[in-house]
Order: sequence, then structure tokens, then C-alpha cells
Amino acid sequence: MAMAVPEPVATRRLALDCRTLLDHRPSRGVCGCCGALRPRYKRLVDNIFPEDPEDGLVKANMEKLTFYALSAPEKLDRIGAYLSERLSRDVARHRYGYVCIAMEALDQLLMACHCQSINLFVESFLKMVRKLLEADKPNLQILGTNSFVKFANIEEDTPSYHRSYDFFVSRFSEMCHSSFEDPDIRTKIRMAGIKGLQGVVRKTVNDELQANIWDPQHMDKIVPSLLFNLQSGEGTESRSPSPLQASKKEKESPAELTERCFRELLGRAAYGNIKNAVTPVLMHLDNHSLWEGKTFAVRCFKIIMYSIQSQHSHLVIQQLLGHLDANSKSSATVRAGIVEVLLEAAAIAASGSVGPTVLEVFNTLLRHLRLSVDYELTGSYDCTNIGTKIIKEHEERQLQEAVIRTIGSFANTLPTYQRSEVMLFIMGKIPIPGMHPTLPSTGSGPEVNRMIQVMLLKSLRQVTCGFQTTNMLTALPNSFLDPLLSFALLEDAEIRLLVLEILVSLIDRHDNLPKFSTISIISDISVLKLKVDKCSRQDNLFMKKHAQHLYRHIYLCSKEQSSVQPHFEKLYSLLALISMELANEEVVVDLIRVALALQDLALSCEEMLPVYNRCAVHALSSAYLNLISQLTTVPAFCQHVHEVIEMRQKESPYLLPEDVFIENPKIPKTLENLEGELLFQQAKITEVLGGSGYNTERLATPYVPQFTDEDRLSKRKSIGETISLQVEVESRNSPEKEERTPAEEITFETLKNAIVDSVGVEEQEKERRRQVVEKFQKAPFEEIAAHCGARATMLQSKLNQIFEITIRPPPSPSGTITSSYGQTQSRSVPVYEMKFPDLCVY
Repeated sequence: MAMAVPEPVATRRLALDCRTLLDHRPSRGVCGCCGALRPRYKRLVDNIFPEDPEDGLVKANMEKLTFYALSAPEKLDRIGAYLSERLSRDVARHRYGYVCIAMEALDQLLMACHCQSINLFVESFLKMVRKLLEADKPNLQILGTNSFVKFANIEEDTPSYHRSYDFFVSRFSEMCHSSFEDPDIRTKIRMAGIKGLQGVVRKTVNDELQANIWDPQHMDKIVPSLLFNLQSGEGTESRSPSPLQASKKEKESPAELTERCFRELLGRAAYGNIKNAVTPVLMHLDNHSLWEGKTFAVRCFKIIMYSIQSQHSHLVIQQLLGHLDANSKSSATVRAGIVEVLLEAAAIAASGSVGPTVLEVFNTLLRHLRLSVDYELTGSYDCTNIGTKIIKEHEERQLQEAVIRTIGSFANTLPTYQRSEVMLFIMGKIPIPGMHPTLPSTGSGPEVNRMIQVMLLKSLRQVTCGFQTTNMLTALPNSFLDPLLSFALLEDAEIRLLVLEILVSLIDRHDNLPKFSTISIISDISVLKLKVDKCSRQDNLFMKKHAQHLYRHIYLCSKEQSSVQPHFEKLYSLLALISMELANEEVVVDLIRVALALQDLALSCEEMLPVYNRCAVHALSSAYLNLISQLTTVPAFCQHVHEVIEMRQKESPYLLPEDVFIENPKIPKTLENLEGELLFQQAKITEVLGGSGYNTERLATPYVPQFTDEDRLSKRKSIGETISLQVEVESRNSPEKEERTPAEEITFETLKNAIVDSVGVEEQEKERRRQVVEKFQKAPFEEIAAHCGARATMLQSKLNQIFEITIRPPPSPSGTITSSYGQTQSRSVPVYEMKFPDLCVY
């Protein structure tokens, strides 16, 4: 049918109306003559949409559109704007088939175009993705997320100064917490949210022009969202550390995807971003009470420690220590959970990664150990926002054990020289009787001191496990060894056992300790495959300096009535390890003398040892002499020891370890005098060893321990006795006791001598004070009592003199008094007329 020719203005209006119509309908539904009036980019965009959306994208037309976009990149932003307009309209009209086609077209254009004009196109693309993410349909949310992930993997050639991803961080985090009713759809939405967060991180983490993704406002949303999904799959074990790589599984659980995303996030964290990444983890564990379970918290920090760069490990550890300080008033289970995480983190950390403040780490742990002891003894503490809270003793004990294990774990990451410093540091924290006062504490008394001693010695035992050094002299200085040995003489059996365990760990440098865990008579020690090295020069110097101290403490520990089987086993281990690690000819002779002295100790009735202890000392002596005889490889010595052991097996098996160190010891009610072939003969041993070149004069001399300062100091029950001793010493040094010396004429020689001797004056004064203290420490009780009695007598005589001067008989009428000896005495002065010194008037 023919149409009338319109006016030019009407023609123009008709064209505009047709274009408007085409903007709202597919091009194939309009006649071709009107479609030719539309811009080319719109026609190319319209042509990619089929009549039936189920047919999918028209690939041939999509290739044309892509070619056009590459040929005319200035049109790319208009193409994007038009696609965005169509997608918004299709979403509003619920034509989701066309929505999928539009997003597929956008994805292909993004992958193909990298020109400078892509920024404006990206704005349209992100606008469309945002539209999809705001939709209520889960499929649209997932579609928008997948497109964003593809976009995140594209490396743009030109920077963007104004692009923002705040909405995407918030929306993806919200999707991670989806609570959709259908579990399958809920899982898909959560996985889409995780992938979206991963895309945001990839797109922004390395672009300095983008918003800093490491800011707390973003990390406080990203990290908790990841942890929420990681917690939902807590049953899945954390994978071992490996390079970041995508899983090849077609079906991946949200927990696995979350772990992979979390590892990637942490792997990209620089030095300054570690704190912002870890802080939300700590807050999440606090808010959801996840420290108490320990499992999830440990898993999180395993992922963190394996994912971050190894040189940043100490930053995580410092944050954990700070968080432990912040929770010092929390329950014991919370603090134990944090300590367990610290334990795992220290085990993963590389050597030396504890950081520059090594001692501060141990100081923090020891402080919390002390706090736990105080809480346990007081039974309660002021809890934050709750008031006074009653604690459970077993929970505090579990916390203490966890702290001790953590201290050992940290120590294992340190080199030898730093571990020696840590050992000295811990020793300085232990309240040592008679040497320095205890640490300040909310509680006081002997029980506090004892518990602190036990806990810190357990910590020291953990630090010394596996400790190996080539130079014992430098690794174990006097400032460490002397206080440690003083604990070996305390009456507390648990403390003595801890000290013996520490000494054994320090001396065992070739892992021979497990072979001497029990006391037994070994007929052939070659089956033990012992590792014995020649004693080095440093070891000889160490033994020359400290051997007598070690022997004395071994002897005195053996005579303690509270010693039980573990004590004797550790004493045997200590003797055996000294024989193999630190022994030269002189040391071997002294060790044999000590063993024979132990036999004499068990025979003596003066010590009043129980029967079990006497049998145990006999068994200890026989087991060690059996070992040392085979180490010396002197046949006659071995034969003598073997004969005595055989005789004991026949007549007195209760003198051998096999009948003593068992669950039910087979010991007699009384131990009669033992003589003859049942005993090791010192004369016989001296004779046989003298023939092999050993020092017979020294061998023939019985060993007698020398008592020193620490022997008596260690027996003191409280620090108050030491303080009273110090007061006594100060009173002796008071000015009243000093003799007044006449004024000395000052000459040139006097000044010269003063200058020359000024350095030694202080040392002489210290030596004099030391001698005074040593006198009171070493002197027998009777001597000290006699000294105090003499002082009391002297004081009484002075008082009598004062009374004679101040108190006189009443005056006689004649004004004089005639004594019984006929001597005339002066008239007494009334009290109100007497002149007293100013110090006596108050």
C-alpha cells in the first residue's frame, strides 16, 4: 500500500520515534528501512540478541561487534552504556535470557579490548554487575559475580583514578553469610561471594591507585566472611603448605574455596599489612568464643603462618602475645586457647623468626605463668565486665602446662647462644632461697614461692630439651649453674627432680639419655651402642671448675630421705652421662670415689636413712660401678665388680636395682651390717686401677663432700632468715662498732696512695662483707649461738655500767656516802638535774 510523502520535519520526527521504538524492541521485529536510521553500534548490539533467548548469543554478529569495538575504540563506552541500558530493562521485565546474553557479550568485549577507552566501558560494566548483585534472584547474583571474577582477572593497560569497589566488598561479604532456605542454592551463593571477594582482592591489592583493600574498614568485612565459611567446614583438615594454585576439582566445597582464597589474601600481604589482616581474625575468634575450642583457632593460624612470607612470622607472634596481654583477665580456657595457638605458630615459624625482642616474648609468657599461679592460689580474680570470678584449679593447671610447652617451642626455634640467654633470663626470675627476693606478687608466702619455683623450673626444663653446645663453659656460666645447683639441695622432692632433669638435658649432647632411663645391671654395654667422644679441652676446663660442685650435689641428693625411684634414676643418668660426655682420667677416678662414698653412705647408721633409701643407694652404686668398669675396660676392675654383683644376686638381691626399682620393691624390714664380698672394696679397686696407670693416691682417699654457702642457703625455709642475716651483718658494720682512729696527717704520699689504692678499696670492702656473711653461713650453730651469747653478755655489762652511772643511792645527810670498803663516793645527782643526751630525750 502506497504511503504519502511526509514533510521534512515530520520525517525527522518519524525517524526519532522509530529509533525510540527500536530502543525498546528487538531489531528483527521492525522493518529494515527504519533500522537503518539507528547508529551502527546500536544495530550491532541489537543483532547479537536472537529472537528466542534460548538460542543464545549470535556468535557471527558478536564477532562483528567485537571487530567494530576494536576498530573504533572511542565507541566502546557507548556500546557499554547501551548494553547496560538494555540489561536494566530486561532485568526489570524479568527477561533473564536476554540478561545472560548481555553479560556474555560484555565479558567477551572485556576480554578482547584493552584500549585506553576501556575505563568508561568498565564503568558501564560495573554498573550492570551491581544491578545484578542487587537483584533478589540468586541466579542473577551468581551471574554478576562470575562476570566480575572474569573482569578481575584482566590486567588493564591504563590506571583508573575514580573507580570504587566498596559496594562490591560489602555485597560479596553479605553473600558469604547467605541464609537462603535451599541448602544447595545457599552454598552456591556463598561460594559466589567468596569468589567475588577473591576477585576484589586480585583487582585492588597490587594497584596503588585503587582504594587500599588492607584498610580496616575493608578487612573487617572480608576476613570475618572468609572465617565464617571456613568454620562451616571445620571437619575438613587444613591442607599442608603449598604454592597458591586453583583446585582441579569440578565440585569444590565452600570451606576449601575459602581456605584457598584466605591463603591468597595472606600471601599478598606486605610487611605493613600483616597487622590489619590478623586483627580481624583475633576479633572474630573473640566475638564467637572460638578460643576455648582451640581446634578452629589453631587451624586459622596454621593457615596464616604457612601463607605469609616467612620473614613476617614474628609479626603474627607479637600480635598474639599482645592479644594474650589484653585477655589477662579472661577465663583460663580463653588464655589457654591463645597460648595453644602461640605454640603452633612457634612450631611453624622459621628459625630466628621470633623477632628482635626475644627476651620480651619469654617475659610475656613468664608473666602470664605467674598470673596463673596467683589466680590459682587466690581462687578468684576480677574479670572484665563480670566482676569477681571464681576460677577452676584444673583449668589454671592446663593453662600453666600450655605456657610451659609454648616456652619450650619458642626456645627450639632459637640458636644456641640465644637459648643460653633465655636460660639465664628464666633463672633470674626464679625466687632462690637466700640469694635474692621473690618476684612481686598478689600473694605471698612459702606456697607462692614454691609454685613459682616449680613452674619456672618446668619452663627451664622445656628450654633445655635438645640443647646442645660444644662449649659447656660458656653455655653454662656460674650465674646459671650455681643457682640451679642450689635447688638440688632443697627439701622439696619435686624441685630436686626438676633440677636433676635439667642437668641431665644439659649434659646429654649425643642423645644417650634414653639408654639410661632405667637403672639396671647391664652385663655388656656394647648392646647399648653408646656414642662416646673424646673429652675436649673446653670440657676439661668445665669439669675442672665445676666437677666438685656436681659430685657434692649428687652425694647430697642421694642422702635425702624424700628421694624416690625417679630421683635415683636421674642420679644414675647424671653419673652415666658425665662419664661419657665430660670424663677424663681424673674425672673417672673422682666418679669411682663418689660411687664408693655412696656405698659408705648407705652403710652408715648416722644418717638415719630409711631401709628403702639405703637399698636404693646400694643399687645405684652397684649399677654405676658396673657401667664405669666396662667403660674403663680394665679387666681386673670389671672382674671385681662382677664378683660382687654375683654375690649380691645370690645372698642379697635387695642391694641390686632389679629388686629395688620396681613397683613393689623386695626389701627387708631391716638392713643388717653388710661386710665382705657383698661390698665393693676401695683398696681392691685402687690396686687394680693403679696397675693401669690411674692415680692410686687419689683413689685411696675416700670422697668427703665439702659444705659451702649454697648448701646452707638452700636449706633455709624462707627469705626472712636471709634478711635477718643481712640486718645482723649491717649491725656489725654500724659506726658504733668502728674504732675511732686518730687524725692522720695528710701529706703528698698520703694523697698518692689514696689515688693508687682507690680502685682496690671498694673491692676490699666487698671482700670484707663477703667474709662476714660467709662466716655466718658456714659456721656451726653452736659457734653462732656462742657468738650471740657473748654479744648479749657484753650488752648486759654495758647496761650495768649505765645504771651504775645514772642510778645511785639517795643522798646521805652528810652529803657523802661511805662504801663498805671505806672509800668516799660523790653525792648522787637528782634525776631532774641530770643532763641526758639529745638522742635519749623525746
